[in-house]
Amino acid sequence: MELEYPDDLRYLDSHEYVRLEGEIATIGISAFAIDQLGDIVLLELPEVGETLKIGESFGTIESVKAVEDLYPPVSGTVIERNDAMVQSPELIADDPYGEGWLLKVRVTDPDTALAHTLSADEYRSHVEGES
Repeated sequence: MELEYPDDLRYLDSHEYVRLEGEIATIGISAFAIDQLGDIVLLELPEVGETLKIGESFGTIESVKAVEDLYPPVSGTVIERNDAMVQSPELIADDPYGEGWLLKVRVTDPDTALAHTLSADEYRSHVEGES
């Protein structure tokens, strides 16, 4: 898989990404994280209506190598979850930035929601320093 870091996304150093459109945030995990995890076998996500807070785990992703907590890049209320990925988590690797999204969240404060996130260039520097 080619490791991409789309410029229209913001990233956490824990490898989650967010695409903010108005007050709706789409959250997923980066291609780098998927590459590091290997074959993904289980995904646990919150239900619609649950509240996410920055810094608090909202679920887990499990591969044949490891189990990792997932952290939200924004605070807000889950308005949609990608049940197709919960049912078939191995599909996340096919299109992590498109069909492989995990959650859609109505953001609590869109004006400051991305203040602590990394740009694509900052994230690229972060992960290339790790490899």
